Amino acid sequence: MKLVLLGAPGAGKGTQAKSLSKELKLAHISTGDLLRVAIKENTPLGQEAKKYVESGELVPDHLVTKMVIERLSREDVSEGFILDGFPRNRQQAVELDDFLSTKSTCNYFAFYLDASEKTLIKRLSGRRICGMCQAVYHLVNFPPKEDMVCDHCQSELYQRPDDKEETIKNRLAVYNRQTAPVVEYYSKQNRLIHLKADAEASLVLDEMLKILATPFTLLKEQKKKV
Repeated sequence: MKLVLLGAPGAGKGTQAKSLSKELKLAHISTGDLLRVAIKENTPLGQEAKKYVESGELVPDHLVTKMVIERLSREDVSEGFILDGFPRNRQQAVELDDFLSTKSTCNYFAFYLDASEKTLIKRLSGRRICGMCQAVYHLVNFPPKEDMVCDHCQSELYQRPDDKEETIKNRLAVYNRQTAPVVEYYSKQNRLIHLKADAEASLVLDEMLKILATPFTLLKEQKKKV
């Protein structure tokens, strides 16, 4: 089974990807994780990405795509994978399809986790990030064991400036502009499953598993009802 999870910041992509990975025994591929590992292991792509990270710039799309494609070329994804937050734009979606078509693995679906602005603001404003390893926590849903200290590396947690309520609305507007073409791309391909994601994570997960339990040939009809 091959899945792509789309959704605005705070929609629950990471949470659901981890849960689905555990339930379905599939590789969870997160671009954030790929970047951290590549930089830590000092791979050629990691060295290139590190230059952007250290200068405070966004890692270019083409570099992120290379990392994802390299990860998808490994043995452990032969039975399936869950892509978390990738592709972020139409060009990445096209390049992903180009790669998958060479592997005869173009049979996949994209879940679009659609949460209201109110829900997204609530979730994002509670998020805290480790300043060292970039691990993500939430003051309500996933708090660290020790207040404002990372469980993994014991570094201090912080709130990103763009996770403050006054800037979240602008982030969401930018995301929607960038992602709308991706949603349209998958919708036209009849791959998109539009799922409301305002509920508790466990309820959203149950709905996703219910949909995925449907025979593959019936998923196209099922997704229209979600």
